[in-house]
Amino acid sequence: MPAIPPGAPVTPPPRDDAWFEALFTAHTTAVYRYFRRRLPAQGGGAGPDAEDLTAEVFATAWRRRADLPEDAELPWLYRTAGFVLANHRRKMRPVLVADVPEEPDDVDPMSLALGDDHVRRVLGVLSPRDRRILLLNAWDGVSGDELAEVLGVSRGGADAALSRARSRLREAWAAQARAGDTGEVPVAQVRARTAMPTLRPVQDPER
Repeated sequence: MPAIPPGAPVTPPPRDDAWFEALFTAHTTAVYRYFRRRLPAQGGGAGPDAEDLTAEVFATAWRRRADLPEDAELPWLYRTAGFVLANHRRKMRPVLVADVPEEPDDVDPMSLALGDDHVRRVLGVLSPRDRRILLLNAWDGVSGDELAEVLGVSRGGADAALSRARSRLREAWAAQARAGDTGEVPVAQVRARTAMPTLRPVQDPER
């Protein structure tokens, strides 16, 4: 094989079935957990909704595979998951949650997943954007360049947004105190809901 001259452009690998299988294997657990943590519990878990929405994200990734940024696939998937979740919530029946307003855009209301009333109330007073940033960081481990990619802002903008959200969380927590207010991933099911392409079985990485 001839040597590649220095500075010559490197042709990326084709985004074919093998590429998609690698993408699915690497990130299906993270995307499934994104939904499981943010959906209301159904019989002890997020159930088929989390599987369906995970499959929708990966089906979108396949259809728009030319748009996925190289080496930033997971932030792109998280951002797509946010849009998918927002659309799903608009279709759901209203859920009455004390002190946490329902929002029409891509939000992560903790009331749907957390049983700790104090934490739920504190997060409920934050803006939808602050809640989203804090949960991406705390639940999904997204920070730095990945957070910037998810939010569609610069690295500096993402760092500043996270810092502001944390500051407002501390302020809300202190205000509450002053007021005296003291899974296993079903990979097979997700795969069955992903229309393209057909993939070999993937083992749960936690097993």
